Amino acid sequence: MTEQPLPRNSGLDLVRATEAAALSAGRWMGFGKRDKADHHAIIAMYDALNMLNIDGCIVIGEEGKLGESSVLASGQRVGTGQGPAVDVVVDPIDGRNLLAQGKPGAIAVAAIAPRGSMWSPRPAIYMEKIVVSRQAAQVLVPECMNAPVAWTLALVARAKHKEVRDLIVFVLDRPRHHDLIEEIRVAGARVMLRSDGDIAGAIMSAAPEGLADMLIGIGGVAEGVIAACAIKAMGGAILGRLAPQSDEERAALAAAGLDSQRILTSDELITSRQIFFAATGITDGALLSGVKYQSNRAETQSMILRCETGTRRFIEAEHLIE
Repeated sequence: MTEQPLPRNSGLDLVRATEAAALSAGRWMGFGKRDKADHHAIIAMYDALNMLNIDGCIVIGEEGKLGESSVLASGQRVGTGQGPAVDVVVDPIDGRNLLAQGKPGAIAVAAIAPRGSMWSPRPAIYMEKIVVSRQAAQVLVPECMNAPVAWTLALVARAKHKEVRDLIVFVLDRPRHHDLIEEIRVAGARVMLRSDGDIAGAIMSAAPEGLADMLIGIGGVAEGVIAACAIKAMGGAILGRLAPQSDEERAALAAAGLDSQRILTSDELITSRQIFFAATGITDGALLSGVKYQSNRAETQSMILRCETGTRRFIEAEHLIE
């Protein structure tokens, strides 16, 4: 089946949605009200997406995180309906706790690809991931998912012409990662712990000049698919496998006929190369600068990735706001 070509400026259209979410969310920095921030960012992104000339369908929506109905729920249609048929994945705030606490690293992200090209394992919520940059992409083989962490670290270090002790590994700071963190430390690598924001962590690990050399651990499925769009666009590699965290989730996966042992590569997570990814900083971070407000104006910094051409653009924008 031949894919319908996506317009070359789709990324410039898509970034309007991440800018809208960031501008709305940034006002809630440090207020400790993550749900309020999330609500306003979701509405802002939804409204912006509906102005785009796409026939979009949300592949993995917000209901998995909020436990309630959302205008960005799985299956929700977005766009004017007049353009190409596309899969859409979004996260209006990657790093909700970071934003609520006024900490660095919160971003708004969105990605599109031709309809039917994105993996959509509903009702899965969690997945295990390993992410590396293009320098180490060839050594990240499916066997790494079952191998000791030290073995994978040695492969990545060799590919990047480093010692294992030179590596920095991004891991979400969760109780489930206690043993993983100890394994990494015993192997001699350094650990970058973050309370939130594994999409940003994946991008930092996949970027050629990223602050991290790898991302390892269990995070959200939606975040994994979104991150895969950026990783593939930058030539990096990701391995993913479903990792149910409760009996209820395991039962739901079994009922849906999903194989929790299957290991997926970036080409299986996103089968197309017609990928556009956009991210806008909400709070200042290693990846992007946060929103700066002054009276009736605001400044944003965004990144746009296009997989087919390998293009990575950074956009500084000034917005007139009410």
